[in-house]
Amino acid sequence: MIPSPNILIRQGISFELILIDDGSTDSSWEVIAQACNDRPFIHAARLTRRFGKEAAMRAGLQMAQGRAVIVMDADLQHPPALIPEMLRLWETGGFDVVTGVKHPQGSSVLRRLFFSLNSKLTGVDLREASDFKLLDRRVVDAYLALPERNLFFRGMIAWAGYKTTTLPFTPDERQHGKTQWSFRHLTKLALTSITSFSSIPLHLITTLGFVFIIAALLLGGQTLYNKLSGNAVSGFTTVILLLLITGNVIMLALGVIGEYLSPAFTRK
Repeated sequence: MIPSPNILIRQGISFELILIDDGSTDSSWEVIAQACNDRPFIHAARLTRRFGKEAAMRAGLQMAQGRAVIVMDADLQHPPALIPEMLRLWETGGFDVVTGVKHPQGSSVLRRLFFSLNSKLTGVDLREASDFKLLDRRVVDAYLALPERNLFFRGMIAWAGYKTTTLPFTPDERQHGKTQWSFRHLTKLALTSITSFSSIPLHLITTLGFVFIIAALLLGGQTLYNKLSGNAVSGFTTVILLLLITGNVIMLALGVIGEYLSPAFTRK
């Protein structure tokens, strides 16, 4: 669905409309191509295959030329009526980022749980945030300059630290089709977010290594006691001690590697 630009035309706002076809398999590109021919302010690009929402948004931002850029979903759940207010906050309020924030009832329980957990692990508050954003030109340039390959638009914009305000909204009903965001897609997004913005899982390995050392000392002491008291099966003590020593060395080695890697691969 192509969003209507009438609200911008009525207010005399200069704009361009950029549409990205993320490898659709229906007639979407034919409709987009015809719209580009009929309306000179519409520009479009078609990705060679389905690369995903994050890559499609980056492609659109690379094409955008304006002093401010607004990112919207094509399913029209992001209400175009809020665009003038976003522009007002940007122009008169001095905000570099205006983020559309869904009302609690506008998101599923699963999504709210994901963003709450993500905020606690990464320190980047994304609760109820959406991809519906206005970005100042310098924010767009900064985002495009980041060398990320695993893209997470919401997290990267929040991490950049520009002056931000929020604008609450209730998502409109989806106009056509069904959402492609399954539990598997949300899980993949969660893993990308956590591994990009948090080193907690790496530090957790180090912590577990020390916990296992304490457990190994207790179990090893019990095993030696049974051996010395003659209650152990022949060879059993050697096997247990070798497993405990080897397991703890591996855990601590992984923890040390994680401590070295975390500054290089996580954003702070």
